Amino acid sequence: MASERSSGSAQPLLVLRKVSEILNCFSIEFPEPTLQQIVRETGLPSSTCQRLVQNMVREGFLDRDGDRYRIGLRLVQWATPGTFGLDVVRLVHPFLQELRDRTGETACLYMRDGPFRTVVAVAETRHVVMRPFLVGQVMPMHAGAPGKIFLAFDPEARRALEDAELTSYTPATPDTWEKLDSQVSNAKAVGYYAAFGERNSDVGSISAPVFNHAGRLAAVLGVGFPTQRVGPDDVGRLGPAVAEAARAASAALGYLEKNLPS
Repeated sequence: MASERSSGSAQPLLVLRKVSEILNCFSIEFPEPTLQQIVRETGLPSSTCQRLVQNMVREGFLDRDGDRYRIGLRLVQWATPGTFGLDVVRLVHPFLQELRDRTGETACLYMRDGPFRTVVAVAETRHVVMRPFLVGQVMPMHAGAPGKIFLAFDPEARRALEDAELTSYTPATPDTWEKLDSQVSNAKAVGYYAAFGERNSDVGSISAPVFNHAGRLAAVLGVGFPTQRVGPDDVGRLGPAVAEAARAASAALGYLEKNLPS
């Protein structure tokens, strides 16, 4: 029985591996291979390969044109959201580097995933004393400056957070909706937000919104720093620099300056 269960659970993985091998046959250099070329490249038995390719055509993973195949529209549609995210990172990254050079602090780009924010790009400070921000790092939305920007400019962010617990990480963490809503209102009015010690007591951040060509929030750009080097007195200097970098990044995504919040 144990061997049967093991065999059954492994079977889908074997099929996925074969499907992956077939998809690996498609590239920019060879976008439309024939079935014979796919069989040769994968090394799969001809009958197995033909059956899988036919199923992939039926499901929209592949399209057929005569005796040639190409990546199907359904796969392209699934890939579009991820591709868009990569385009945003590519277009905004130069502004991260400029912001890092201008402020001397680590510049980060965040995107929202439900009630969380994720670091998708980083330009690290050159200071020896620093707090690491890593690509892929996931953090709660209610603690820290980036989350206030998401909540201020992304209508879906509030709904995503409504069922989440406002965990208190430090005495500065907003742990009630009254506190959080007040901070969000401030962020929306000013156009950027500064937070100190909300997630870690010795870390602060200043963030501003990046909009896309349709006027929607595409990402949040900001700087992160140890509070021993940057404090509330520095917000008047760093806040406008972050907001200016976010406006420039928004323009690179096709958003008109005149439509940005003042």
